[in-house]
Order: sequence, then C-alpha cells, then structure tokens
Amino acid sequence: MKIAILLYDDFTTLDAVGPYEVLGRIPGAEVVFTAVRPGPVRNDQGSLALVADAALSEVTAPDLLLVPGGPGTEAVLTDPQVLDWVRRADAATTWTTSVCSGSLLLGAAGLLAGRRATTHWVAHDTLARFGAVPTEERVVFDGKYATAAGVSAGIDLGLHLAGRIAGDAVAEAIQLITEYDPQPPYRAGSLATAPAEVVAAVRAAGVEVDPALIDPASPLAAARAGAGPRG
Repeated sequence: MKIAILLYDDFTTLDAVGPYEVLGRIPGAEVVFTAVRPGPVRNDQGSLALVADAALSEVTAPDLLLVPGGPGTEAVLTDPQVLDWVRRADAATTWTTSVCSGSLLLGAAGLLAGRRATTHWVAHDTLARFGAVPTEERVVFDGKYATAAGVSAGIDLGLHLAGRIAGDAVAEAIQLITEYDPQPPYRAGSLATAPAEVVAAVRAAGVEVDPALIDPASPLAAARAGAGPRG
C-alpha cells in the first residue's frame, strides 16, 4: 500500500508526522513524502524540515493520500499545480485524508462538496465555503474521505485508518507500540473545555484562513461548485 503525504512550506509538523507514525507501521505500507519539488520543506515554525523524496509528478497513483494543514495552507489553496495533483491522486486512492486545515485543500480541489468533514475549529466556516458540511467530531469519515480536526487529531485518524485497513488487532498493536494514551495536564484541548479567556486569546492571534481566498465570484469557486461529491 503506497501512502503519499503532501508537504508544502509552513505545514504543521504533527499534522504530517502524527499520522505517519501510525500509518507507516501498517504491514506492507510504503510512505513517500512528496512536494512540488524534492528536498527539505520547512514547517510553520521554520526550525524543522521534512524531506520530500519525490516531486508531485513522480507520485501518480497512491493508495492513500494524506494532506496536512498549517499556516501554509493559504498559499496552496489557489495553487493550480498542487490542486491538480490532489485531484489526480484522488482519482486513484482508496482513501483520501487530511488533518487540520488540510481539509480546506481537499475542499479547494472540489472533493468535499456535499460531504461531512472536519478541520481545525477556527476554520469550520471556511470549510463550509467549499460546500462541505462541517462537523465538530474529531475524525469524520464520508465514503473514502477521512478528515481529522486540529493537529493532534491526526494520530486518531491514523489509528482509525489502521483499523479499517489492517484490522483492529493491528491498530491496537500500533497504539501500544507508540504508547498513545493521552493524559494531558490541562482541559483546554477543545472549545467545549477551554477557558473562555484562552479561546479569546487564540482567536485574537489571527490564525484563521483569509476568507478573501474563497471568493464566490472567482473561477475557482465556480469550478468547485460544479464538482459535486465524488467517490
């Protein structure tokens, strides 16, 4: 099973590495990190890079596509080279997946119209602009499309996929190997539990995707509107 993980400048590290730690342990899995050009791709903090071993043009028919999110999502939402590749890859996949704002890229490619999906909580309204039906679930499956909420939810996504692909016993073994047993010291991991002042401070930090990128009058929006659900 070939797994393609898309990289682009300013991606969020755990969005890609969290699922990788799980999916890469599935028996028979072959993971390739891919980007427009091969080479190191910097994360959103600028202090770490993952290496894309293959250009997009070299990855033509993955069985599973994973799109991470991050601040760099904005730049690729209107990149025709990346969007065209996502559509071509999706045509071959058994599973098309995303973490965090990566679902916005799937939406921009016209893949989530009419589908239930999730994303980081700050981007639910933006996801809806692509015709998706945002939900507050941590991991959402709709057909072959699987989307995860913010950052750490990518690990949950990986385990869900591992169970569906290789069976519960394999997924449980991977969970044990990675000792994934979250016991956070705070209850600020969701809007439902975070203190109001923390939510306000995070919103004020301006981490949302610019709505101007989703112009209903643009040719890109028109193309998305005509795409409809797939898969």
